[in-house]
Amino acid sequence: MKILGGQNMPKLKKLPLGICLAILSMSAKAETSLDAVTVTATKQERKALDVSQSVDVVKSETIQKKNARNINDIIKTMPGVIAVSKNGGYDSRLIIRGAGLKAPYGVREIMVLRDGVPMTDPDSFTRFDFVDIDDISSVEVFKGPGSIEASNASGGVLAINSISVFDGTKDYVKLGAGSETSRNAALHKTWEAGQNDNISIQLSRRQADNNWRQWNQFDTTQFSIKEGHFFKGESTLETELSYQESNLQLPGSLNAAGYAKYLQSGQTLNDKANTGSAFSKSARDSKTLFFNTRYKTKLSKTLEFKPQFYVNKWQHFHPVTGIINDAKDNYVVGTDLMFDRKHQLFGHDASQVFGVTVRGDIRNQGKKYQYRDTVIKFGRIVDVTSDAKGTLASVEDSSNLLSGAYFQQTFSPAERWQMDLGVRYDHLNMDISGDEYWKYDYAGAKYVAGQGHYTTRANYDLFAPKASVNYELAKLSRLYATVSGAQQAPTESEISNNRSYGHATNLKASTAVQYEVGYKHNAQKLQTTFALYQIDLTDEIVGVKDGTTTYYVNAGKTQKKGAELNVGYQVLPSVGIGGTAAVQDYRYLKYQDSGADYSGNHVRFIPEQQYSIFANYQHKGYQARVEGMAFGSYYIDDANTEKYSGYNMVTNMMVAYRQKAHLFQLNVNNLFDMRYAEEVSKDSRGSYSYTPGAPRNIQFNYRYQL
Repeated sequence: MKILGGQNMPKLKKLPLGICLAILSMSAKAETSLDAVTVTATKQERKALDVSQSVDVVKSETIQKKNARNINDIIKTMPGVIAVSKNGGYDSRLIIRGAGLKAPYGVREIMVLRDGVPMTDPDSFTRFDFVDIDDISSVEVFKGPGSIEASNASGGVLAINSISVFDGTKDYVKLGAGSETSRNAALHKTWEAGQNDNISIQLSRRQADNNWRQWNQFDTTQFSIKEGHFFKGESTLETELSYQESNLQLPGSLNAAGYAKYLQSGQTLNDKANTGSAFSKSARDSKTLFFNTRYKTKLSKTLEFKPQFYVNKWQHFHPVTGIINDAKDNYVVGTDLMFDRKHQLFGHDASQVFGVTVRGDIRNQGKKYQYRDTVIKFGRIVDVTSDAKGTLASVEDSSNLLSGAYFQQTFSPAERWQMDLGVRYDHLNMDISGDEYWKYDYAGAKYVAGQGHYTTRANYDLFAPKASVNYELAKLSRLYATVSGAQQAPTESEISNNRSYGHATNLKASTAVQYEVGYKHNAQKLQTTFALYQIDLTDEIVGVKDGTTTYYVNAGKTQKKGAELNVGYQVLPSVGIGGTAAVQDYRYLKYQDSGADYSGNHVRFIPEQQYSIFANYQHKGYQARVEGMAFGSYYIDDANTEKYSGYNMVTNMMVAYRQKAHLFQLNVNNLFDMRYAEEVSKDSRGSYSYTPGAPRNIQFNYRYQL
């Protein structure tokens, strides 16, 4: 068994986990705050301290200090969370407690919400291009199954809350520039449009050449207008209309030769010699028009009604291996009709949350094309020189309808005790049909005649139960235990991939059951959370990388065990320190594919341990912050033939000065310019794939509070 590592990593020994935990336990006001309000667990506003499961909340102050450029910057230091980006733009590969690992890119198995609206399609694919990083008031991450917010998502919930139209304290103008020819600008402004009405606008623009890596440019422009109205009786109506247009180049992962050159020079090329693939001109250019409206009213003294309706129209241009996707006529339409009832049970206050949801994803005439500019030798495509469209390869229509209902009862059977009993049921209906004229033959490296007309239909019934208990040890301390479960259907793209590659399309829905116990403490100086969990999965859907292709199979049984710690301590009124740590042991109990038996092996890309430490300073107008992140060793393939050694102490720094309404801020990411791999994998043919970490990046921002 070989241990792979970066040649230019600093010669630092990895800190033993025990030492890390000791340091953290002595020390910082945690960046994921327990006193924050969360809604991801119960669809009710509840302090994170009182949620009987792991949930991390990041407030806008921390997001601003990080000068977050994407979701990854906000959440990647959370224990049990892995976030990888190829571009540094809005692309994100997100994994929570192992969920989402099967996705070669993007986000699967995790529900992503923005202001309660699913950014995740019914078949579980999430588009982060729509999220405006400059319009965020907080981010919540709920880990594992058990949230009634999560439909067809067994891995957890990532909830993004934008700046409220009723909050006039967040108005600002921001300008920034930095490394890699990056530029950013943003404006948020709120007006009172009458005694009972508010209006706000948000305008953002970001762009970067990312010229340390070839084929890596990105830009996004986003605009939104929100309107809020107060009715008599405390009823409110909030409505938003927004538009985004984004262009994102996605460079290919590096092969061993390309990664070796990166370690020497800090630069990468995006050709076949360095990526190992002829198709290295991947991209995702998108446009989205979005409408969302939500109403809140009291039907009686004890019953509140919160309906929500949303629709978005989106299109994208997305070249991938062998095929260029060009889908221009796509809609997501949905509604959530929620009721919140307060009552008495066992002589204590209790509540019920219940409702129904319907969400449809409709794609009309989605087209796929051959690449126009190809280099052919001996009848094989050996290179492509652009992402220009060639001959029409297929036309497809599809619809995914997800309809569900949820119920959760919260009550106190005795003093200091609180229980949640809940269940969610969803029915997913997939209907895919099309005409395939040409397809890419991966073995022959050429285009061949397609299968003609095809139809794929699938139906899944998905259940997600939960039972949890929370015990108040003291006013600011809680013990909790929870048992929760969820089922995860295969995605439309996974079924389509298997059909294209000649593998089984009758994938089963996976089932996850999580057992978790934990402790939470939230005092003025010390905040900490600690969780132990075990997740048992049956029929987990696993992505198998076979050269340039990825197909999907059901692993028989998988077991995930882990421990997570998040702690912070306010040393002085101006100084806070702390950090996070996680240890993980994820194994396939029963998993066979193509004659290979992986039973008993560790799950690839899940580190044995990961941790981060940070320190904050704030006095008068001066601010400073430093954080370091470490990612332990992990197996790079299902066969467990080799390990990658991970990376140690990638360091980010911030210094700022505030003078009244003016804020001057300097952020330096990867301060010591480490060269390392964010992800390493090895396919079934023995070929390596590396996602290089971004080099030192310097950003300067000026912010004026309006």
